[in-house]
Parts: sequence; C-alpha cells; structure tokens
Amino acid sequence: MSNVEARMKVKGKHYEISVDLDEALKVRNGQGDVASALQSAEVYHDIKKATRVSKEDLQDAFGTTDIYEIAKQIMQKGEVQKTQEFRDEERDKKVKQVIQLIIKNATDQHGRPYTEDRIRTAIEDAHYSFDSRPAERQLPDVMSKLKEIIPIKIETKRIKLTIPAQYTGHTYGLVQEYKESEEWLSNGNLQVVLDIPAGLLMDFFDKLNHITHGSIQSEELKKVE
Repeated sequence: MSNVEARMKVKGKHYEISVDLDEALKVRNGQGDVASALQSAEVYHDIKKATRVSKEDLQDAFGTTDIYEIAKQIMQKGEVQKTQEFRDEERDKKVKQVIQLIIKNATDQHGRPYTEDRIRTAIEDAHYSFDSRPAERQLPDVMSKLKEIIPIKIETKRIKLTIPAQYTGHTYGLVQEYKESEEWLSNGNLQVVLDIPAGLLMDFFDKLNHITHGSIQSEELKKVE
C-alpha cells in the first residue's frame, strides 16, 4: 500500500485528499471502493500545509459536502499521484508486452526469430520512450526505431475495410495506427486500407467486430512491391 495524493482543481481552487494508490486507481476505473481508498476523511486545499476546505467551498465546488462523493469525484476526474516505483513497474510491464509482440511477429533478414535478450538490448540502444498507449499501438513506433539498430521486419497483411457510418467514430482510433489510406464514401461509410502485423489480426478483428457487431466488410489485398 502506498499513500499518495489525489488532487483536482475546481473554479480556480485546489482540492486534495490522501488515498491508497492501488485502491484509488480501482475507483478511477469504476471498480474500487471509495471508503477503502480514502486514507483520511478530510479535503484540503494543500495537504502539506494542512489547510482544510470549508463546507461552503465543498458545496460550491462539488455540489455536496459528502466526503465520499467528493473523494470519488476527485479520484475519477482529477489526478491520482503515482509513485516512481509504480511508474517503473508500469513501464516494465509495457516493455515486456512490446517485446513479446515483437518476438511473436518479427524476424531478421533471414527469416529467423530474435531472442528476448537481443530485442531488449536493441530497444535500450534505440532509446525509445514508452508511453501510456497499449503495447500493440506502440509496436509500429518501436519497430521504426529498431530498424535503425538491427535488421528486422514484421510480416504484415494489407486489408481493406468498409466500416458502416454509425460506427466510424468508435473505430477510427483503432484503425488509425495501421492506416495506409482512407476514403469517405457518399453514404457516410469509411473505407480504409490497413497494413497490419499478421500476428495482431485476430485480436484486431475481435475488437473491431465487438464495436461494430460484425457489420464490417473486409478484403485481403496483395502486398505492394
């Protein structure tokens, strides 16, 4: 358990509470218990200075003086401070996920797979900075960096998709990472050509079909030489 601050700015004023990091992140994702996350039944303008917030300010900022409802709003809408240890652990998880994707999908110039140690060393040499995006969405950027260090390639598939108009907003971010070209049709449908790692296709279509209820049309295209 790590006690950290969760904070939020409302109408120009700062509101801070003390929370358990793990429980607060569960609350942020809509799964945790507010009472378990909250370490002190107080709201502060500045925890370090112990400047408590008046009931009038709480009512004005949150529309209530209920400490648990206020704490829930702060944890879900504000910022939950993360310890360096937590950030390091999250980065290590992301690195491992990306490495496993590369091992699964990539080969050297002779078609041979790389070892985990070789890929990890190459990533360190490439000085790639991992961010909060899912591992599969960072794969193209990591591969671009790795190609500067080692001869590496990923088998990809070219797929043409036609997405019904009512689902384009929900799917655009998903197809954006692999998009080669796009065309908006007169009926509002979106037609896109993707170049996507073969090893990610099954999971990609699972996500796409879940959003569109299986209503997309797909066609595999020949690779561009």
